Amino acid sequence: MIMQTPQFSLSAEQAHIKGACQLVDFSRWLLETRQLRFDSYAQLHQWSVDAREQFWQAYLDFSGLTLMSAGTGPVLVKGEHLWLDRWFPGARLNYAQNLLAFNDQRSALIFRDEAGHHDTLSYAELNTRVAWLAVWLKVSGIQAGDRVAGFAANRIETVIAMLAATSLGAIWSSCSPDFGVGGILDRFTQIEPSILFAVPAHCYAGKVIQHKVTLEKLMAGLPSLRALVLMPDLYANGTQVERAAATAHCAVVDWQAIPGLSGADHTAPLATPGQETSVLNPPAMDFYAAAFSDPLFIMYSSGTTGAPKCIVHSVGGTLLQHRKEHQLHLNLQRDDVLFYFTTCGWMMWNWLISGLAAGATLVLYDGSPFHPQPDVLLQLAADTGVSIFGTSAKYLAAAEKAGVKTQGKHTLHKLHTLLSTGSPLSAEGFDYVYRDIKPDIMLQSISGGTDIISCFVLGNPVQPIHRGEIQCAGLGMDVAVFDSQGHAVQGEKGELVCRQSFPSMPVGFWRDTDHKKYRAAYFERFDNCWTHGDYAELTVHDGWIIYGRSDTVLNPGGVRIGTAEIYRQVEQLPWVLESVAIAQEWQADVRVVLFVRLRDELTLTETLRSEIRLQIRSGASPRHVPAVIEQVQDIPRTLNGKIAEIAVRETIHSRAVNNTDALANPQSLKEYQALAVQLR
Repeated sequence: MIMQTPQFSLSAEQAHIKGACQLVDFSRWLLETRQLRFDSYAQLHQWSVDAREQFWQAYLDFSGLTLMSAGTGPVLVKGEHLWLDRWFPGARLNYAQNLLAFNDQRSALIFRDEAGHHDTLSYAELNTRVAWLAVWLKVSGIQAGDRVAGFAANRIETVIAMLAATSLGAIWSSCSPDFGVGGILDRFTQIEPSILFAVPAHCYAGKVIQHKVTLEKLMAGLPSLRALVLMPDLYANGTQVERAAATAHCAVVDWQAIPGLSGADHTAPLATPGQETSVLNPPAMDFYAAAFSDPLFIMYSSGTTGAPKCIVHSVGGTLLQHRKEHQLHLNLQRDDVLFYFTTCGWMMWNWLISGLAAGATLVLYDGSPFHPQPDVLLQLAADTGVSIFGTSAKYLAAAEKAGVKTQGKHTLHKLHTLLSTGSPLSAEGFDYVYRDIKPDIMLQSISGGTDIISCFVLGNPVQPIHRGEIQCAGLGMDVAVFDSQGHAVQGEKGELVCRQSFPSMPVGFWRDTDHKKYRAAYFERFDNCWTHGDYAELTVHDGWIIYGRSDTVLNPGGVRIGTAEIYRQVEQLPWVLESVAIAQEWQADVRVVLFVRLRDELTLTETLRSEIRLQIRSGASPRHVPAVIEQVQDIPRTLNGKIAEIAVRETIHSRAVNNTDALANPQSLKEYQALAVQLR
């Protein structure tokens, strides 16, 4: 079955039939300026990897991004190894400057939360507040290369803090407020931040969680901190929130006390003695001229198998890759309203905020996606005029189980694109979107990760959508599927790899000066080739299917099975809410064990087990049928909401889970500890 969208030629002669499509505009521009003609996306993609230096230079010229200096050197300086390649070594630019290029009264940010708080900021107001906070950071001693961190909710203040820090060349790193103290310290002690922006409380599923104790522990555990900035407390209910006590090395500063941030007309001295300004005449931005490969963001691996790895992403690579994905693949334009359901601990937050470079309006939501009612996000989209709606496959599956539909309830006439990532979107997930959300929508399943702060495979506006498949590999991304011998295959499952470097590859891991950890993470499986860790297939349509993480692939009797293949079948059963499958070592082989969480206080009977087996056997194959099926009350998840399959597997084998602070619900493992005894 094909969810058909019209197929349009990329040739300049036929480009007019698509209308406002920036991918077609880029193809026409290549013909006009480079005398390069492409009649299909496949041709364009092939050129983008065969002549990748020409492609990335051409796209940079087309993108509209602002460079302080283009430099005179080559586009790419190749290193001895792929991970040592450096892109645009002569270029100088600033991430925040490009996100603040628009300075008018159009809405830049719309904020909503589950408790009903709301706020809107124009591009002009965003520029002004970032300028004021940048002055405060500069006076506080922040310089290029310093780390500024956020214990932050998905709010306007967090965006302002990130832009102010990166405008000075500082490195931004954030965790969401649902992280436990141990999880935060595991991350932030490695990078030693100088300033921490923090929310004193947050709200989730109707419950307000106060962070006074957490913030005290963070100040005590981070001797590098000079100041903790308390963002406004939205949940004080008119009472004075008790502030965390300052320490000898760390001051506590209220957000509203920083000139220019309260909305009042502050007048305050700047760094230059005698110079004053006000919010009516804000300070001029002094953007730091960063090298293309200078650090911009530090992201973190999940940390479920050890201390989280600190992944360093570059200024130029992040900006150029995000702009390419937004402009050419997503067709993000100034009139769009872009929403992604995310927290500040997931790379999709960074990806979302880069949408400011397009001049689009971004919608920020903080809270549960199912509170106070299951369709709260669809109502948000209707109320704010969202045109591009981003979420996770997990959300779509849960929304379908909850009976969330748009018919007769939500007016989504502006919505033209829906994005899904975080885990594989099943074919049935496609059916749900087109049946119950909107029949004429562009559904783009996308996949990449924190490791590259972007996508390897994603969508584009000129190709048909095949049910259950991701449309294409990203431009400039030499993606393939390798078999166990390192041969590229099509129509077979294997390892997702990238055979050449690309601008948004990490600069490296923090303090991994010899790149030992970096090499081990991505480059040891196949020589001089990025191995992403996804189990994937390149289809006959040149589309992509992701079957799950390759380190959790099940291998009973030597047959490799992706966990997503089982989840797709099991979760079609209306009484199964979710499931997790692992391979248990058993009698000199492995056997598949499936744990299911059921709805409505159901008890797993032999009859229900038989229904599960029949569904898997008929929908997948007899080899996919688990040897054991057990009921559980909860399924462990990482702080980013992904099923923690490795944590379950290790617990069932009575092996230690190295870092339970990386889990959102570590208490759930107790149930699996008891089951481990039963399954011996």
